[in-house]
Amino acid sequence: MKNRRALMMMALAVLLGLLAVLLASHWLLRQTPAGKGHVVVAAADVSLGQRLAPEMLRLAEWPAESLPQGALQDPLKLAGRVLKSSVLRGEPLSEAKLAPIGTLGGLSALITEGRRAITVRVNDVIGVAGFALPGNYVDIIVSTQQDASERSHSRNISKIVLERILVLAVAQEVGRDETRPRVVNAVTLEVTPAQAENLDLARSVGSLSLVLRNQVDPQPGITAGATKLTLLGAAPEPEPVAAPPTPVSTPRPAAPRAARTVATVGAKAAPSLCSGVIDGARQWRECF
Repeated sequence: MKNRRALMMMALAVLLGLLAVLLASHWLLRQTPAGKGHVVVAAADVSLGQRLAPEMLRLAEWPAESLPQGALQDPLKLAGRVLKSSVLRGEPLSEAKLAPIGTLGGLSALITEGRRAITVRVNDVIGVAGFALPGNYVDIIVSTQQDASERSHSRNISKIVLERILVLAVAQEVGRDETRPRVVNAVTLEVTPAQAENLDLARSVGSLSLVLRNQVDPQPGITAGATKLTLLGAAPEPEPVAAPPTPVSTPRPAAPRAARTVATVGAKAAPSLCSGVIDGARQWRECF
């Protein structure tokens, strides 16, 4: 009798426990999550320069205490806007990642205000074997000949002419998510107007090379350029010494014969060549 009663009590306790768990679960599922909001996120990977379409966006729940700064909450207002930085699937969108309203898609949306985009032709060597990707920074070296001066002949020189130049696009693509090298024949760079002029002159007077640099290294590379002398370590050629000017003697006016004779006889001058002259009954001496 006592064992049967104990078993009944245990069964009742288990039943009540299961019932409490079911009721608690049902109550939790019916509760609206508190402290959460909605943000617009990318429904797929979107590259920079693309115009947003409704199918590229969706609303996602996000904890209210960790909402991204500038997060957007209405996907309909973003239709037609252009991205100026790539976003991944599920990444929240913000105004900082969008070009101004009215901007057309493409490369022009990526150019910083006050700057320009210029394209230079490259090959697999000049383009750093395809590792100069959009978003990277490069230095530009020009190899040319120095102009000849009065004291030196023209000589070859390689010199860094532009530093920390942003790569906007390679060939026809502007995506920045690729990390694999890809050989292209053109690279588009973002420069100031003055840098655009220097770059255009540099590619007309010599050949260009790109030098890939660290993304976070702001230190300038101050060099004097490389020449054949500095490359081989040869001593510089001595500068030619100008010969002193030769004095020009001014011829003296010819004096009368009698005056020359008197001067020769009266003054103790340096010895000269003399000869006698006979002219009929006259005779005299001429000195030279």
